Amino acid sequence: MQKSPLLAWGLLLILAFIWGSSFILIKKGLIGLAPGEVGSLRIVAASLFLLPFAWKRFKTIDRKKLHFYTSIGLLGSLVPAFLFAIAQTRLESAITGVLNGLVPIFTILIALLVFKQRQTPKVYLGVLIGFIGTAILITAGEGNSLAGINGYAFLVVLATICYASNLNLIKQKLNDVHAVTVTSVSLLLVGPLAAVYLFGFTNFWSKLMSVDGTGIATFYICLLGVLGTAIALIIFNKILQMKDALFASSVTYIIPVFAVIWGVLDGEQLYLLHYLGMGAVGLGVYIANTNKAVQRK
Repeated sequence: MQKSPLLAWGLLLILAFIWGSSFILIKKGLIGLAPGEVGSLRIVAASLFLLPFAWKRFKTIDRKKLHFYTSIGLLGSLVPAFLFAIAQTRLESAITGVLNGLVPIFTILIALLVFKQRQTPKVYLGVLIGFIGTAILITAGEGNSLAGINGYAFLVVLATICYASNLNLIKQKLNDVHAVTVTSVSLLLVGPLAAVYLFGFTNFWSKLMSVDGTGIATFYICLLGVLGTAIALIIFNKILQMKDALFASSVTYIIPVFAVIWGVLDGEQLYLLHYLGMGAVGLGVYIANTNKAVQRK
């Protein structure tokens, strides 16, 4: 149901600030932690924060839809957490934030390919422009040169595909379920996987006890998990239930603004081609999102 447009836009702005700050927090966390530790700790912190909600609400969910909650936990949280952490070992946080703007593009494509939702020709123009901007960002090097492909950028692209798939899944299968239930239960189901990896396959605990810098890095990632994953996903799922999937994914218009600001403040150097790529991604997403989908016959 469409309601409270002012509230929806307000929540969208808050969410954009939170998620736009996520990339700089990942960057700070990687100073003292390995990528796998960053990804798994983020999910463990988020799932523990929401555990009281999940424990109560798990008893009320439709067990026939349990696989949907698991898929949402994987696609919307666990897998992207690892992909972003690995990618940012070789990508600036500002560039990562801009590439995250591809979520609406893939939301459209998945709605078309999986849910057979037809689109207007203008939407496809926006998709094309967005992908051109992505290609520029993936290949742009120092001194405004096209230096070659940065394969780590494809990890971010894969993460945006996960997010877009998750978004469509929630809208199609769990749109009538409370946002806190969707978020907390999905994290409850994938949280143990992250915990097993963190404490069973890394030396996180020993590093935390003995290595300088691990403590502050852990703080940054726990903050990211609680604020940028748990609370942000509740806000996101609430927006998704208030409006449609494309409106919810439009948060990625504003995320790059905050991501670039944080990156520049942290001393990251961006070149003209980077800004051209950013502009193309933003323009493509805008064009694609200004047209309502043609309803399936």
